[in-house]
Amino acid sequence: MIAQQPIAQAAPHTHVMAVAKFERLFRRAVSLDVDKSDLKRYSDFVNHKVYDLLIRGEATARANGRNVIAPFDLPITKGLQESIHVFRELDETIALKPILDQLVARPPLDLDYNDETETQLPEIVGGLSVALARAFKIIDPDLKNPQTLHWQRAFSIFDLLL
Repeated sequence: MIAQQPIAQAAPHTHVMAVAKFERLFRRAVSLDVDKSDLKRYSDFVNHKVYDLLIRGEATARANGRNVIAPFDLPITKGLQESIHVFRELDETIALKPILDQLVARPPLDLDYNDETETQLPEIVGGLSVALARAFKIIDPDLKNPQTLHWQRAFSIFDLLL
């Protein structure tokens, strides 16, 4: 599958709306102030983690003798599932899911992923986003605006787990 148009290349009006919704998600999830300069790091994070999940899903599908990646092949932990549920509740007012659908790359793999997997990717990204926001607060409970060091630490934590 080919990655969809990155959000940074979207129409300027869409980009401004995306930044505002991205900011609102982090503010509502854990009272963090992120800004448009954080959007690139955020995009790199979610695309890296989605790729990691899909690679593991591909291995699981192969191990089970299937030639497509189904949602149950993805290593969705209990904590990530809970974050996905929180995202769904937040997204009722933010409506970020369509933007996440455009943001997340669909990397080409040896196996395709089925329609249900494709459909669930924006919510998985939303769950990763909530989990990322929570990780910032674990790293520094008093944090208001994550800096480069906070992003690096959060990336390292997620690389250990996903």
